[in-house]
Amino acid sequence: MGSLDTNPTAFSAFPAGEGETFQPLNADDVRSYLHKAVDFISDYYKSVESMPVLPNVKPGYLQDELRASPPTYSAPFDVTMKELRSSVVPGMTHWASPNFFAFFPSTNSAAAIAGDLIASAMNTVGFTWQASPAATEMEVLALDWLAQMLNLPTSFMNRTGEGRGTGGGVILGTTSEAMLVTLVAARDAALRRSGSDGVAGLHRLAVYAADQTHSTFFKACRLAGFDPANIRSIPTGAETDYGLDPARLLEAMQADADAGLVPTYVCATVGTTSSNAVDPVGAVADVAARFAAWVHVDAAYAGSACICPEFRHHLDGVERVDSISMSPHKWLMTCLDCTCLYVRDTHRLTGSLETNPEYLKNHASDSGEVTDLKDMQVGVGRRFRGLKLWMVMRTYGVAKLQEHIRSDVAMAKVFEDLVRGDDRFEVVVPRNFALVCFRIRAGAGAAAATEEDADEANRELMERLNKTGKAYVAHTVVGGRFVLRFAVGSSLQEEHHVRSAWELIKKTTTEMMN
Repeated sequence: MGSLDTNPTAFSAFPAGEGETFQPLNADDVRSYLHKAVDFISDYYKSVESMPVLPNVKPGYLQDELRASPPTYSAPFDVTMKELRSSVVPGMTHWASPNFFAFFPSTNSAAAIAGDLIASAMNTVGFTWQASPAATEMEVLALDWLAQMLNLPTSFMNRTGEGRGTGGGVILGTTSEAMLVTLVAARDAALRRSGSDGVAGLHRLAVYAADQTHSTFFKACRLAGFDPANIRSIPTGAETDYGLDPARLLEAMQADADAGLVPTYVCATVGTTSSNAVDPVGAVADVAARFAAWVHVDAAYAGSACICPEFRHHLDGVERVDSISMSPHKWLMTCLDCTCLYVRDTHRLTGSLETNPEYLKNHASDSGEVTDLKDMQVGVGRRFRGLKLWMVMRTYGVAKLQEHIRSDVAMAKVFEDLVRGDDRFEVVVPRNFALVCFRIRAGAGAAAATEEDADEANRELMERLNKTGKAYVAHTVVGGRFVLRFAVGSSLQEEHHVRSAWELIKKTTTEMMN
């Protein structure tokens, strides 16, 4: 086991001023360090396009470069920044690169970075309203603004024109947390509904989602205590564009009810990770209502698109669901972490998650006029996440954010047309939003004569593309086929980046085929 380095010359000699009173928030240092950090960020965004998207490093490289033990003595901040540039940046996968097309985008903006910086500086811990009134009020306001942009029913809003509503929202870190807390609330409601003595009836509860639902759902189900044998993954197919079939859902829920189980929770997705499939929210809600099951909508990625009227229909029927979550840190220019969870009845959530220790009791909480956000999440402490989301909306406005979404969708359409114009390739599923799922088709050449050969050819194409450092794409399996995912939306992306990536794909494919 490593020990603290007691060599006074390690990393640097005693700096000037060593032995003086330690002042970590010295005003001059704060100004100096943050100026240097901001300069670094600005330079990073100017140069990230020229950096390899994927790094060429091996596991453990950073410990070798920066040593395994912490320094005993202080060093100038410039030394820290130098090591950041020389050792950390070369090992980064650059999600901010305009040549990043993998997974889903992780968008950002100057307003969001500024908001996150200020929130970090204030470092408030807003577990109750009284702990930081502005932090809670800002989160409530930002969530209600976003709810209006999404045209959500007022039943999901914290404040309505008539005063405080029964619903509301909370900003969490990830969709995983949103699923977990709603699963816990649904679990407790189902246990009460079925007359269970405590958790004795937990083994009878069943939950449902399409097989395209994000894997985090199945993980959250286990964390919430559901029996893995009662977690239903409903098969999907090309006939529904890999969306959840309400008829199959009804069949599964009815079979469970007939067998004495309690249908408890259904997760519908708007924009699945694999292929951007959309589950029919209204029809799913209608099926679940027959069994009084909780319906949650995971719109982590595609929910942002629904601020545009032309995409809002994907949320039709949302007034009949119990909760919905979406993540502005994916596609709404707000840096990690920022997942917005809305529930139609906050009491169902707080009833399962509320804590009320003596040391947190106060008049505001006792009045019932506020919701303490600690009671809508797993933990107690929480960051001032609402500030960056509000700053994005306040700075850019609805029109600019809609323009951003539409621009990304248009660029994805450009890429889709390029793929369709080359008979060596096929678009595997209809494009939704800004994701194109494509592949070298079987029969495109000797290297892809069969479906199995085509799978290997697509795998090789992806590996070759990613090794160049000029683009980064990811894959999935749809209908048993190996498929490449091309996700447009990185904040710095422009159409010429999309076209350059396509030229690289064509060139690399030609080299493989020859």
